[in-house]
Amino acid sequence: MSVSIPYRREMSFAYGELERLSPKIRRIIAHNPSAFTFHGTGTYVLGEGEVAVIDPGPDDPRHIEALLEALGAERVTHILITHCHHDHSPGARMLQAETGAPTYAFGPHGAGRLGEGESEEGADWDFTPDHRVVDGQIIDGGNWSVECVFTPGHTSNHMAYQLREEKALFSGDHVMGWSTSVISPPDGDMAAYMASLEKLLDRDDVRYWPTHGPSIEDPKTHVRAFIAHRQARAQQIIDALAAGLTRVSVMVPKMYADVAPQLYPAATRSVLAAVAYLEDQGKITVRGTLSAEAELALAR
Repeated sequence: MSVSIPYRREMSFAYGELERLSPKIRRIIAHNPSAFTFHGTGTYVLGEGEVAVIDPGPDDPRHIEALLEALGAERVTHILITHCHHDHSPGARMLQAETGAPTYAFGPHGAGRLGEGESEEGADWDFTPDHRVVDGQIIDGGNWSVECVFTPGHTSNHMAYQLREEKALFSGDHVMGWSTSVISPPDGDMAAYMASLEKLLDRDDVRYWPTHGPSIEDPKTHVRAFIAHRQARAQQIIDALAAGLTRVSVMVPKMYADVAPQLYPAATRSVLAAVAYLEDQGKITVRGTLSAEAELALAR
C-alpha cells in the first residue's frame, strides 16, 4: 500500500503517575500494555477540584488506587466512557464505588447483533451507564465542559468527547496516533467508521487525545490519511478477487505481509468489515454467510 499515515509513537510517561498535559487535562496510564493497547490505557482527568474522568480503564485496582491517591482531596463528579471494551470501561465500577460519581456513555455494548453460538472477545457486557448521552449533548462540570461527539464504527456505541475550553477531542479508539483501529463485525461497522471519520473533518478540534498513545497534533491530516488507508484496503480486496483470491483467509497474509502472523486474526476482522462495506456498495458479492472462508466474487 502506498498510503502514508503520520503515526506518532514516541511518548514519555511513568505508570501510576498523574501527568499534567495542559491547563485542564491530566492523564494517568494503566499498566496494561499489549499489541492492541500500546503502552496501556490512558485515563484522562478534566478540570480541577471537581473533575471528570474519561475511560477509567481495565479492572485493575492498582490503577484506580493510583488515580485516587493522585487526586487527593479533589472530587470526581463525572465518569465518561468512550466505549465498552475491557481496556476502557470496567474500571468505572471501582471508581464509582469509591467516589459515587455517575457514569456517562452512549449506551451499553451493542448487544443482540451476534449470531447463534458467536461471542465477541473484549466486550464489557456488564457496563450500562447511569446517563445515556447523545451526539451534540453538552455536559457542564462547572470548571470544564464537554461536547459529546458520536463516532460509531470501532464499536456501535463509541462516543468521543471534546473539552470545549481547549477544543481538544478525546477520540477513544476511533482515531489513534500510534495505530489504526480494529473494526470487528458484527458490532464494528466499516460504513459507520468511514462516516465517523468524514464527520471529524467538519469539526474545529485542534488536538486529539486518544485513549492509547500520544496526542495527535494535526488532526485533519491524520484523519484524511486514515480515510485513504481504508480506501486502499478496500481496493486491495477488489484486486485480490480480480487475481483469483476468493477467501479472506487467503487474502490476509498477502494484504498484511508486513504484520506479525499473531495479528492476523485481528486483521481478518477488519477485512471482514471491509468486505461487508464493499458488498453494501454493490462492488462485491458474498456467497453464503460472511466469514473468513466464505467465497467472495466481484459484482457483475
